[in-house]
Amino acid sequence: MDRLARALATVLGTGFLKPGPGTMGTIAGLAPAGLLLQLGGRPALAVGTVLVILLGTWATARYMRTSGSVEDPQEVVIDEVAGLWLALLPLASFDWIGLLAGFVAFRLFDIWKPGPVGWVDRNVHGAVGVMLDDMIAGLFAALCVTGVLVLFGRQPW
Repeated sequence: MDRLARALATVLGTGFLKPGPGTMGTIAGLAPAGLLLQLGGRPALAVGTVLVILLGTWATARYMRTSGSVEDPQEVVIDEVAGLWLALLPLASFDWIGLLAGFVAFRLFDIWKPGPVGWVDRNVHGAVGVMLDDMIAGLFAALCVTGVLVLFGRQPW
């Protein structure tokens, strides 16, 4: 189970890539999100997002416990996948503009950590804190994706 937790938490080792493991983890989440949108639209992505959040929280907690990490380990990037997928939920189907907008907006909020994103990052510890700040960043990014879709004449939500 420790190996499975490590594989999930690091998104099959993507979190060990340099530079910018968080960006690498976000990139790793793009193709599966696009595939889910292509195959089943928003419902498939929503189910996938819930699974990533649940499995990611479990895997992160187990990985942190077995690796002795007390803070947000840089190599844990499943939280980036969860945040990105939340950012992409306004997409009804596969859309390159929406995917790009979601990626950029999510990375900006994840790095910048405005308001509640930063508060959670500083004050909520453990696996829940690791996952939650990226989920909030993903929700902020989803608002941006919605705006971009409207700007480009696409129907969000």
